Amino acid sequence: MDTRFLESFVVVAESQSLAEAARKLNLTSAALSLRIKALESEVGFALVTRTGRTISPTASGLTLAARAKSFLADLRDFKTIGFERVLKGELRLGVASSAVAGPLCNLLLDLSDRHPEIELSVTKGSSSSLYSRLTNSDLDVALMYKPDFDLPKSLEWRQVLQERYIVIAASALRSFDPHDLLRTEPFIRYDRSLWSGQLADEYLRKTHIAPKELMELDGLEAIAVLVDRGLGVSLVPNRSAPWPEGLNIAKLPLPAGAPVRELGLLWHKGSSRVHLIEAVAAITTEGN
Repeated sequence: MDTRFLESFVVVAESQSLAEAARKLNLTSAALSLRIKALESEVGFALVTRTGRTISPTASGLTLAARAKSFLADLRDFKTIGFERVLKGELRLGVASSAVAGPLCNLLLDLSDRHPEIELSVTKGSSSSLYSRLTNSDLDVALMYKPDFDLPKSLEWRQVLQERYIVIAASALRSFDPHDLLRTEPFIRYDRSLWSGQLADEYLRKTHIAPKELMELDGLEAIAVLVDRGLGVSLVPNRSAPWPEGLNIAKLPLPAGAPVRELGLLWHKGSSRVHLIEAVAAITTEGN
């Protein structure tokens, strides 16, 4: 059995679209359709149902796709066995969106210099989505923010840095008490669907602050720009990556007990790529 055909079918099953899967695989729809038909002939049952130009996986096809995904992951692991003493191979890295501008850029530059034969495949997303993908074995390692729950013992966590929460406000308000600003000024909330936003929300509840909410956003850059324009204040982590250029915002520290978000690397302890992950971890945590 040609494993390329299995890989192609997994992409089709996940995409739910022949045309989209063909684009991802850099194939024509006709060539991809021939692969699926060849695979159906080999396994002896229908993998997809066809209605005009659209296709969808059969129940048996979905079962095969799930098992094939696991098999293909094992196959990639087998191929790394011979490189256990050599830092060479593919590594699927997930990165929290707000860590792209700083920690990821530094990692890519250093990794290219020190271990050019490690091939990173980078996926961006929220920490919660990266955690799900990691536990489903869709990623090998994630550079993400630590959740506010106990991690399974099967996972390894390596801290990279910490970011303490602050109040950001227009520069004209830099002499004001941060709690007073949170109570009286229009409040631009950091999205509560994000773990980092939930930390800010928990602090507001703990300090009995009921802000005058203006809006809720999931991007720290956008929040900072609105604050700079005098539209409100916000409670956000003091990010390690550079803030947008040209802004003149006041960064007001909070009293003791302010929340801290922790950026780190998370991976499966039993991963066959642990030698590659450790090399990435050594670079990422260097100097911390």
